Amino acid sequence: MTTYATEPSLLTGDQKIQAAVLESLAEAANHRTWFAGMATPYLGAHPIEIGSGLGDYLLEWLPYVDRFTATEADPERLVDLKQRFADDPRVEARELLLPTDQSGDYTALVSYNVLEHIEDDVAALRSMARLIQPGAPMVLVVPAFPIAMSKVDVATGHWRRYTRRTLTDVAVAAGLTVERVEYVNSLGFICYFITARLLGMSPKGGLMMRVYDSLVTPVTRRLESRIRPPFGQSVLAVLRRP
Repeated sequence: MTTYATEPSLLTGDQKIQAAVLESLAEAANHRTWFAGMATPYLGAHPIEIGSGLGDYLLEWLPYVDRFTATEADPERLVDLKQRFADDPRVEARELLLPTDQSGDYTALVSYNVLEHIEDDVAALRSMARLIQPGAPMVLVVPAFPIAMSKVDVATGHWRRYTRRTLTDVAVAAGLTVERVEYVNSLGFICYFITARLLGMSPKGGLMMRVYDSLVTPVTRRLESRIRPPFGQSVLAVLRRP
């Protein structure tokens, strides 16, 4: 399936803060189900995920695949990831940092909120393309709009936030075919801009997160099933290896 090589990248951002953000977002079940569904039609029999974190999205995708390769750059999170799925023979969890010269023939690649952590995002996308079959899809989610760059972004190691145009430009520079690029989670952008950008707050679990996820997320999802918003908290892209 895959050839292995030495990884040249370094982790960026405060790993403790990143872990705290992941743990808080793990409570947002409605948000996770919604975003996981954006990639489900593209997975195929054996996809690979770049930056699996705690494996929450992986749990959503497992019913739709035969096998799944999960990857993580942080050694401590990788240990937790392996332990969580140790009893499931369908799941392989391994370390992977980008850019890399590894290659593979996975049926699809998914990567949520990872590309913004990598300084050379063009090289990272080229690396991702080498991991999948020719013509296979890559489903990416990245944070949207430089104007929303906050202390949370900086602390968690974000080099940038994207627009539809800038993500398209990076994908084209990497030699990929752009199938779909759009903004998602419009109400989430408004909430994030106020809390993180203006007030300097970090995402936290607990009552506020659960109330937001139970009330705001379903409304946003229904709204965006009918119209394509002109802005959002994230950019969703479906790219293909030529």
